[in-house]
Amino acid sequence: MADTTVKIDTATRDRFAAIAAARGQSVRGYLAGLAIEEENQLKLGHATAAFRVAVARPGIADAFDRDFGGIPQRTHRAA
Repeated sequence: MADTTVKIDTATRDRFAAIAAARGQSVRGYLAGLAIEEENQLKLGHATAAFRVAVARPGIADAFDRDFGGIPQRTHRAA
């Protein structure tokens, strides 16, 4: 894969470097993983929205509750 350059301020660069170091990763590896995580979160958000539209249809939520025990509650990530 070809390399490229992204211009960011030094404070942001230093923050990325500190986080990567704390995780035992290179900045390159950390940012690659971060990009994948963010893509997954976007996809999950789209899937959640589609699911909510689907279960809003009459009778679907009741059938889901009956068959699967209800819509999962949203969890909060610890900061």
